Amino acid sequence: MTTVTDLLIVGGGINGAGIARDAVGRGLSVVLCEQGDLAGYTSSASTKLIHGGLRYLEYYEFRLVREALFERERLLESAPHIIWPLRFILPHEKGIRPAWFVRLGLFMYDHLAPRKKLPGTEGIKLTRHPAGKALKPGFDTAFVYSDCWVEDSRMVALNALDAFEKGADIRVRTKLTSARRDGQTWVATLQNVETGATEELRAKVIVNAGGPFVADVLNAKLGLNTTKNVRLVKGSHIVVPKLFDTKEAFILQNTDKRIVFAIPYQEKFTLIGTTDIPVESVPDKKVEITQDEIQYLCNVVNHFFKREVTPAEVVWTYSGVRPLFDDGSSNASAVTRDYVFDMDAPQGQAPVLSIFGGKITTFRKLSEHALDELKSYFPNMKPSWTEKAKMPGGDMPDADFDRFFADVRQRWPFLPEHLAHRLARAYGTRIEELLGSAKSMADLGDDFGAGLTAAEVDYLVRREWARTPEDILWRRSKLGLHVPVDAPARIDAYLAKTKAASVAAQ
Repeated sequence: MTTVTDLLIVGGGINGAGIARDAVGRGLSVVLCEQGDLAGYTSSASTKLIHGGLRYLEYYEFRLVREALFERERLLESAPHIIWPLRFILPHEKGIRPAWFVRLGLFMYDHLAPRKKLPGTEGIKLTRHPAGKALKPGFDTAFVYSDCWVEDSRMVALNALDAFEKGADIRVRTKLTSARRDGQTWVATLQNVETGATEELRAKVIVNAGGPFVADVLNAKLGLNTTKNVRLVKGSHIVVPKLFDTKEAFILQNTDKRIVFAIPYQEKFTLIGTTDIPVESVPDKKVEITQDEIQYLCNVVNHFFKREVTPAEVVWTYSGVRPLFDDGSSNASAVTRDYVFDMDAPQGQAPVLSIFGGKITTFRKLSEHALDELKSYFPNMKPSWTEKAKMPGGDMPDADFDRFFADVRQRWPFLPEHLAHRLARAYGTRIEELLGSAKSMADLGDDFGAGLTAAEVDYLVRREWARTPEDILWRRSKLGLHVPVDAPARIDAYLAKTKAASVAAQ
């Protein structure tokens, strides 16, 4: 029997998952296919910030920055477990950008959209502020402003979970092999990457949220040519042992006019990024950082910090390819981060809506706008609803994480404080399903290291489409830097055992 759906969404990154969530909440039937894991490519390779994009003001991206600043407040309210405020220190260096220019940009940043929870900008003397101790002599003044941290790949998983709970069909490890128009519907062939099994599906509309593969979906899978071009830009990050003790992050101005972030990461580390490197094509497998990129990031931070780092100290790297709309800019850093839609809809035939660009901060608004584009095809579609909706796990009173965490400590006192905090941050109110009636650590099953228990692995497989140790360690639990070296093999064996037991029970 052929599945029939309103929307076939291709791509399980933040845009695809966000559109699936919004669409199913408006009453549309949705199938989302992702050839790998949710957030397996670009959406897990961000700088992990919910931010307006301070530097975009320099390129006159006022609409994008304003929209992003509005979304920053909304997302902080909707997902207080995986998003939290973060202050940024911008040391001023003469000769790069004048102080008045920086002040003007920060003034605009503070006033382009209302701020409810985040404090505004202030100037500080680094000679008196604790942050100044980490910096080399010569940096006397700095500006401090607010943005937010986000667990990026968890945001994707939570969007997919919310979509699934509202009725969407989420299919990971499933790729679109081809699709053709048959009048006012698409006839698409999907293939399960793990089993090789194929299935035919009919959809009224295809939403192409393929990220860096957006052009490939149009050209190779659908046999169409787009009038818009994608500009592929690789961004890479490095993680090094902790560079400074302050809780604030640093935003560093480089002489090439790019900026680099240095952000406290998982207590023991500092996250540094990102680069902007144009690339011609996207490999099927993960892109990797180059030695030149590593050295570039080291050079930037070494210009500012007393404790210099070398490439040999890098403990982890990750890279992603951002699918930016090609606006003709010669400089990769200046290419617009705004999103653009391309609708291919010949008269009387099924349409395909392709998404170019976008950033994690604006995914909700992008999703809302995408469905606005499709209103004429679904006249009975319900109105937008996500503006004040909570993400799974975010429904805590007054979006008050500290109060919620105190309750977690009281309800499950056997959890070590560090583990309780990590679980509360990762799962919010969904922690109750994960922990259930457990009264001791032993009730949570095998410990794979760093507090990752069988109960958590089971939850991630059951509720968040995790299939492999990489899914679990790097995109769901974020424990890849903390577990013992044998953890992936032990998790793999556990997954195989539980899968075999599940098949036998059937």
